Amino acid sequence: MHSAHILFFVLGLTFVGIWVQAEVQKPITEQCLICMCEALSGCNATAVCVNGACGIFRITWDQWVDSGRLTIPGDSPLTDSSFTNCANDPYCAADTLQSYMVKYGQDCNDDQKEDCYDYGAIHYMGPFNCKADMPYTYESIFKRCLRNAMRNDKRQNSS
Repeated sequence: MHSAHILFFVLGLTFVGIWVQAEVQKPITEQCLICMCEALSGCNATAVCVNGACGIFRITWDQWVDSGRLTIPGDSPLTDSSFTNCANDPYCAADTLQSYMVKYGQDCNDDQKEDCYDYGAIHYMGPFNCKADMPYTYESIFKRCLRNAMRNDKRQNSS
C-alpha cells in the first residue's frame, strides 16, 4: 500500500511538471508583438530567413535555443528544420519571444518599469546590450507604431 502512494505521488509530480512546463508566461502584449514585427520585417512573411534571422520577428537560432526550442505541433526540437519551422510560424515565433522575455526581461531604459520598449531593445540588441542605442530605423518604426497604437487606444476609450 505504501509503494502505491509513492507511485501516485511521483506520477502526480510528473504530470504537474509537464503541465507547468507547457504553460507559457506572456509578458509581451499583442500590440507590442505587432510593433516588433513592423519594425523588424514590416510583418512580411514571404522572406523566410535573412542573415540567419527568420520569420516576421527575425528570430535567431540562439534566441530560439535560449527560449527552450519551442516547436510547431507535431515537430521535434531535434530536427534540422525545427528552428526555421518555428521562427516562420507566427504563433510559435511569438511564444519564443515570450519565453525569451521571461528569461531575459529587464528595464533597459532605466524608467523603473519593464515594458514593450525594453522588450524591443532586448530582442534587437540582445539582453546584455539592451541599454545601448537602438539603430535609428528600427527604433523610429518601433516607436511610431507604439505611439499610433496608444492614440488608437485613446480614441477607442473616449468613444
